[in-house]
Formats: sequence, C-alpha cells, structure tokens
Amino acid sequence: MDVPLFVWLLTIAGILALLVFDFYSHVRTPHVPHIRESAFWSVFYIGLAILFGFGILVFGGGQAGGEYFAGWLTEKALSVDNLFVFLIIMTSFAVPKEFQQKVLLVGVAIALVARGIFIALGVTIIENFSWVFYLFGALLFWLAWSQARSGNDHGGDEGDSRLIRILKRIIPTSDHYDGDRLTTKVDGKRLFTPMLLVMVAIGLTDVLFALDSIPAIFGLTQDAFIVFTANAFSLLGLRQLYFLIAGLLERLIYLGQGLAVILGFIGVKLVFHAMHVNELPFINGGEHIEWAPEIPIWFSLGFIMLTIAVATTASLVVSKKRQERGLTPTGEPKESVAADAE
Repeated sequence: MDVPLFVWLLTIAGILALLVFDFYSHVRTPHVPHIRESAFWSVFYIGLAILFGFGILVFGGGQAGGEYFAGWLTEKALSVDNLFVFLIIMTSFAVPKEFQQKVLLVGVAIALVARGIFIALGVTIIENFSWVFYLFGALLFWLAWSQARSGNDHGGDEGDSRLIRILKRIIPTSDHYDGDRLTTKVDGKRLFTPMLLVMVAIGLTDVLFALDSIPAIFGLTQDAFIVFTANAFSLLGLRQLYFLIAGLLERLIYLGQGLAVILGFIGVKLVFHAMHVNELPFINGGEHIEWAPEIPIWFSLGFIMLTIAVATTASLVVSKKRQERGLTPTGEPKESVAADAE
C-alpha cells in the first residue's frame, strides 16, 4: 500500500494515545483487575484491531486486508504463547498482583519500540537483499522445530536463569518491593527494587520474541505499514488478556504445536517467495524460479485460523478429560505436582 506520511503519524499517535490512556485509566492506581474489567478491555482492543483491519480492507483492498488479518492473527497467537513466559517471570520474582499491570504495560511499550526498529531494518534489508527471504525461511523452520519439540514447556525455574542472575549482578537491587517504585532506600543507601529487574527481564524477553514474530509476519506481507500495525494491535490489550486467561494458560497444551505448524507453513511460503525473486547466482543461475507456487493470502489466512482453532479446541478438550481423571492438563498426577511444589 502507498500510505501517506500523515496516516503513519496519525496511526503512531493513536497507538501512543492508547498506551497513555491505559496507564492513566488502569495502571497508575495499582489494583488487581477483576474478570469483568479484563474481559471488557480485551474485547475492546480485539474489536479495535478488527475495525482497523476493515479500514485497511476498504482503503487498501482485499489483498492488503487479508495480509493484515493473517499477520495480526499470527502475532496474536504468538503473543498468547509469550504470556507463558511472562507468567513464569512474574512468579519467579514474586511480583504482587496489583503491580503486575505496570510491568506488563512497560513490557508492551518496550516491545513496540523494539519491533519498530526491527521492522525498519527488515524492510530496508528486504528491499536491498532479496536473498534474505531464504534466511528468514530457514530461521522459521528452525523456530518451528524448536517450538514443536518444546511445546508449551518454557523452562523450569526462570528465577535461576542466566539472564536474571546476570541482571542481579549488574543492578544493585534490594530484597523487597517498595510499592511500585523502581528505587528505594536501604540503610541510607539508594538501591533499585526488584520491580526494575522484572521490567528489564520482560523488556529483554520481548526483544527476543521479536526475533521470531518479525520474520513470521514478513513471510505474510512485506508492507511496512501492515507489519507495524499488525504487531502493534497484537500487543495492545496484551495486559488485559494476561489477567483474563492466566488461569487458562496451562490448559492450552497444544498451542505450542499449533504455533510450530504456523511458523513452518510461513517458512515454506517464504522459501517459495524467495525462489520467485531469486537473484543468488548459485541457484538457477541467478534467475527467478517461476515454477515455485505463490501461496495466496486467502489460503494463508484460512490456514492460520484453522490451525489456531484446532490447537485451542484440542487443548481444551484433552485438558478437561485429564482433569476429570485427576490429572493436570499436561497429564501428570496432581499429587506428584503438589509434592514437587512443596
């Protein structure tokens, strides 16, 4: 799409305004959001993303609209998977629930900035080096394989991870929280609180997440405006979604495998596109490979929607059956899990 500069500026200003509104209306006063509040704002942000997509459909055409919705669905599914890691980090740092909203909102802001930078770099690289599609495709195949092997197992005690140990060595930190403040005084000495460590950990994790989400969406569209807005609207409302489905996360046992299928599919799509725009001299003599099929966006959108629906439905059905048999959603006896926790 040929997007005028003023549309870019209005879109960015609108996204920033939503973040500011989110802070002053919900996060500034620490509290634990109840289900009704989380559900209302989750539906609001999802509705806003869909409404924006219809705007792209009307003004940009069916191809652009399809690319936006495929990208947004993929990024949304990946962001839900990321909530598992956020939950582990919050638990390992024992962040009080009333302060978790602030941590998540800061994480969303950091993610928007990081992804904006990655998108700008990605567009520049793609415009000048068409061979990068092969690289992105290979990266997505590796990510899909890693995701399929690990499923929803995102590691054990994240508090003992190398990242957090390094942060604690670098940043002088107190042992206890002081409300939602980032610094506090201990024995007359100014120290950072664990709140800062959590925000840094979430922010760095968001940057790592961008390494799989950005190549994935570039496999669906190379339009910078669509890539940016699909990412932005997938992140907006993530805070509310965290509190809404925190209790359901452990039941989405096949989400990881579903994401692996989606990443693998987009990897195939990227490689086919790379063959179409091929300029590498050692592949087909540097000529474009015309016989490679171009997967249409309507097929990509349908495939992504179907995969998410199947993974979610299978997860809920199987986890419910396991709970009825006295097992955890992952199939372990509840007694052994309780004993391990003690």
